[in-house]
Amino acid sequence: MREFLRNNGLSLVLLACLILPLIGQTLTGHEVYNDELVREGGAPLSLAQYLTSGHLVSSIFENWESEFLQMGMYVLLTVALRQKGSAESRPMSEPDEDEPTLEPGPKPWPVRVGGFWLTLYRHSLAIAFGLLFALSFVLHLSGSWRRELVDRALRGEGPIAMLDYLTEPEFWFESFQNWQSEFLAVLALVTLSIWLRQDGSPQSKPVEAPHSQTGT
Repeated sequence: MREFLRNNGLSLVLLACLILPLIGQTLTGHEVYNDELVREGGAPLSLAQYLTSGHLVSSIFENWESEFLQMGMYVLLTVALRQKGSAESRPMSEPDEDEPTLEPGPKPWPVRVGGFWLTLYRHSLAIAFGLLFALSFVLHLSGSWRRELVDRALRGEGPIAMLDYLTEPEFWFESFQNWQSEFLAVLALVTLSIWLRQDGSPQSKPVEAPHSQTGT
């Protein structure tokens, strides 16, 4: 058990950092949404009903959508682009393009098989983030649309088709406000790592490294 915790400590702590706020968001969101429904003359939802409500689904996936967009774009942009002095950038020049030193162990099966599977595997990280972004985008749209249907019903208005809601400014306002904040965070990490350090972190250059050193 101790070895398992040591080998997986980072992902386990991050998983806990995901689950605990998600529980808090669900419980507090349940109260907030019920207050809104009651004020508008609607019936409050049970916690079980709230778990599948448009209010919760939209609030979760509009944030996840921006996270996956941020990471996917970051993975792709760092392939070709550089930032002099940033720990988050590849070195400015790689004259010999030597293969990185690999630890001993079996190669992943796509590498052993080659062909189409190797080509797919070479881009699998960006593809995975792209698919996660697309799924989160669709779930965000679905949740926001279902929430809008409830709001319209409470106001005595007719329903709106999902494709029509896709053109509504409110949906894109929800998306853009999250997208810009994610890219702000990445920009801050890329640029601040030029001049600032965090001893022991792989996201930082060594404390003694000159500001011009690019990459870790």
